This record gives sequence, C-alpha cells and structure tokens, in this order.
Amino acid sequence: MPANYSTFLLPVLFLVIFYFFIIRPQQKKDKKIREMRNNAKVGDEIVTIGGIYGKIVKIKDDVITIEVGSDKARFNIAKWSIGNIHNSTETEE
Repeated sequence: MPANYSTFLLPVLFLVIFYFFIIRPQQKKDKKIREMRNNAKVGDEIVTIGGIYGKIVKIKDDVITIEVGSDKARFNIAKWSIGNIHNSTETEE
C-alpha cells in the first residue's frame, strides 16, 4: 500500500514545486507589467518593446500617441507595446 502513495506523491510534489518556482513568479511579473502599462499617463517618457524612446502625448483606450525625436514626430502605438516607463517627474528630481 505505501508504494501506491509514493508513486502518486512524487508527481504531485513536482507540480507543487513547478507552481511555486515557475508559474507563480511569472504571474506576479505579468501583473506588475500590466499595472505599469495601465498607470501610464500623458507626459511620461517611455521605451517601447521595440526600443523606441518617446513621450506620451495622448492616451485613448489601448492606443497611445507618442512624440519621438527632435522633430517631434508623432505616431500611435498599442498600449501593450510599452516596455518601460520613465516618469518625467522622477527624472526632474
């Protein structure tokens, strides 16, 4: 009888370890990124996942308009393409 429990216990133990070391940290990371993107506001300086640096000038639903370069060219990007946000108030202080 104890052999049956051990054959069942080992896969369950692997699943628990897999959950706590891989799945749960990834879910926390995804939640943090989702919150960062939802907290973006006009005036924030961002870096897109493609490496483009720009400043947010308009937010409408899931579309963000950014200014890029010295000629202040504007174009639209999807909100999910924000890779990092550098708040303009944090950089000035």
